[in-house]
Amino acid sequence: MSQHDIIDTQSFVSFLKEQQMPVSFDGWVSGRSVRTLATNSGASALAFQNWRKFKEAFAPELIAKAVSESAVSVKRCLDPFGGSGTTALACQFLGIMPYTFEVNPYLADLIKAKLTTYDMGTLATDFADVVREVNRLKPDLHKLYEHAPETLIEPGKNDRWIFDLEVAERIASYRLAIDALSNRDNARLFRVLLGGVLIDLSNVLVSGKGRRYRRGWNKNHKHPRQVDILMLRAVEAAIGDIVRHAERKELRYNLTGGDSRELIKSAPEVDLVLFSPPYPNSFDYTDVYNVELWMLGYFADFSINKKLRLATLASHVQISRPFAHAPRNSAKLQRTLSRLEEVREQLWDKRIVDMIGGYFADMLNIMQGSSKALAANGEIWMVVGDSKYAGVPVPVADILCELAPDANCSVLRKEPFRSMRTSAQQGGNEELPETLLVLRRM
Repeated sequence: MSQHDIIDTQSFVSFLKEQQMPVSFDGWVSGRSVRTLATNSGASALAFQNWRKFKEAFAPELIAKAVSESAVSVKRCLDPFGGSGTTALACQFLGIMPYTFEVNPYLADLIKAKLTTYDMGTLATDFADVVREVNRLKPDLHKLYEHAPETLIEPGKNDRWIFDLEVAERIASYRLAIDALSNRDNARLFRVLLGGVLIDLSNVLVSGKGRRYRRGWNKNHKHPRQVDILMLRAVEAAIGDIVRHAERKELRYNLTGGDSRELIKSAPEVDLVLFSPPYPNSFDYTDVYNVELWMLGYFADFSINKKLRLATLASHVQISRPFAHAPRNSAKLQRTLSRLEEVREQLWDKRIVDMIGGYFADMLNIMQGSSKALAANGEIWMVVGDSKYAGVPVPVADILCELAPDANCSVLRKEPFRSMRTSAQQGGNEELPETLLVLRRM
């Protein structure tokens, strides 16, 4: 990257600052049309939300709907599963103080980067320093990624690798240059933006179903210059978002990193709890972000990876772990577990029966903690999804409705959003309901 590129970036900042004006929630979403509030898929991109693509994130219009329909004035809102930060960011635009829990350190940094207020002068200066340092550094990849998976960097394993060697060296140079910045807010932003371009620089594609190699990847090698180009574009786009939307109604935020099952026990008092938890589909959502977690240095070795997996909701069986006993006060859950027990030998992993029981124990814990944190007549809005194993449906929304009284909550609404596809083993049909549940503290 040349010095000319940096000068252009600084001019871009000055130009945008001249256009700065207060922005409302409606101004942010620009009156766009969304097919369903359960997902951003198919909707036009919003500022901040394209820093890292999230197919799974629900639409921010859901937060606005919850606030407008709440029986109490919403001044503080909690999301125990922060994810892409949709709830927290929407709250800032709506003038609501957001509280967020997020166990994944990369996602926690992504949320903070979106919510933070920046000084544009130091931001442009720091990026210029990063570029100068990148051109000077010669990183030791063996030292940086000594304990990473063998397939992360060329030559990989069995003729497969995620990053070509020279591309990995350039990425590592950015990582080291960013980590050397004294302004930690700026460093976090640049690290997050670097994470947002990693998949485009890799030999793999990542979706909600896992990671796979691109077609013809071994014949279409990336060039280190592409790292510079994509990083510059990401920084300029992010600066545009930050400057244009700097005047949000609420600029404060509170984000706590860690296991939401523990953090919910001491959650602050709020007027609304809104979230979408991992679904009990036996998919480890940590896998979706493994490229960023390894390449950006969040994982130094596999023990940290294991610790993160153990700190997530009991929605998968990719790691050996103890599962809490299933709650007793749901007849539908007991029938589901009985049917799963009958087909246990047919399941691709026999622990799935115990996982389902543990999942609802974890969810009841989240609901109970949320209820305790709510002000009088406060509400819990959550988007949940059903699953299916060996032909046995797991009616998540119905079961949670039966467990609601154990969380001192009444069910106000059970609203189907859309249908999700089952796995290929289950036929791949759209038959798994995704549902909005609205509970009120009794």
